[in-house]
Amino acid sequence: MSENNSTAPASSGKPAKPSKPYPDFPLTAHPVGQWCKKIRGKLYYFGPWDNPDAALDNYLKQKDALHAGRKPRQEAEGTTVKGLVNDFLNYKRSLRDTGELAPRTWEDYKAAGDLLIQYFGKGRRIDDLDPEDFSDLRKKLAQKWGPTTVRNAIQRIRVIFKFAVDNGLTDRLIRYGQGFKRPSQKTLRLERARKGPKLFTPAEVRELLDTATVPARAMILLGINCGMGNADCGVLPLSAVDLETGIIDFPRPKTGIPRRCPLWPETIDAVRNALACRPQPKREEHAGLVFITKYGKPWAKLTTDNTLAKEVSKLMKALKINGRKGLGFYTLRHTFRTVADESKDQPAVDFIMGDEVPNMSAVYRETISDERLRAVADHVRRWLFPSTAFLKGVE
Repeated sequence: MSENNSTAPASSGKPAKPSKPYPDFPLTAHPVGQWCKKIRGKLYYFGPWDNPDAALDNYLKQKDALHAGRKPRQEAEGTTVKGLVNDFLNYKRSLRDTGELAPRTWEDYKAAGDLLIQYFGKGRRIDDLDPEDFSDLRKKLAQKWGPTTVRNAIQRIRVIFKFAVDNGLTDRLIRYGQGFKRPSQKTLRLERARKGPKLFTPAEVRELLDTATVPARAMILLGINCGMGNADCGVLPLSAVDLETGIIDFPRPKTGIPRRCPLWPETIDAVRNALACRPQPKREEHAGLVFITKYGKPWAKLTTDNTLAKEVSKLMKALKINGRKGLGFYTLRHTFRTVADESKDQPAVDFIMGDEVPNMSAVYRETISDERLRAVADHVRRWLFPSTAFLKGVE
């Protein structure tokens, strides 16, 4: 196939153009001696006059890509986009099944793989992709998503193609070109500034607590008391919760980093109430979870279709506190961190949240006292309930 700016075969003596083999033949005879068709304003050639069947076959192989505005390639031996995506996802699935990869992360990789197949086509050879292809893909992503989502998508796509190189699925390095760069830090900062801070006010958190169902109230309190996210609450085991001492000791599911959180009296009461009306789980494997939905399933499915996130989103909409884009249940974790940092005990805040701190002090520090952890938790409690005067250990 060649475009209208390519050199077409020269004709000698200008022979008469042939008629179409049949009336609905989709191609037109061009004076240069080729069957052609104009698509999206460009003229494409598919084969010589004397072989209309081969020209038609070439057109049918390429027409979907051409009409979609993509650059087609002739298929040949080699790893295809679909083959790469399948191999990559099979490998990542094995890590997910052994607990080495979070289910949500696997879902994100699957979405990236589906995007590649949709855009490049399942039969496209990965050896055939060039910087222009990746540049066009990035333009499409930027038209659809904001800078943060584009950055994450590009990163996952690069991981997929690195898998191809590392595992010998291609004989060459993938050339992305300058047009497939992640959005700059400046762009990301400007986008965050435009959206505004991902924070709840104390009044907004209290409104959520006053309106939420019994289990949702308990999970909202865990979010603002301990910085727990959707997945943390959804997979929180009964064995990690000691309501007598008011402590949750539970490694963060996303990273496996240890975390320990002292609970407020309000949180303890809310968790007790949730357990008192906890439905029976439908599956034995969920019997050890603190929170079960009325349908007998976990609250957090560890996918983009998250039950807890949707529940809080409905609450926010009803209370008219969802005007700032990007707010949701996970905003409680942002809010906890922001307020807790004012306690001026960053190591204790990190330990409550299960955050990984890349410095040598974190390597040598073996533990943090519960007194320091409670001081952080109490600081956030005073922010949320300023009218509650309490002494240490006395409520």
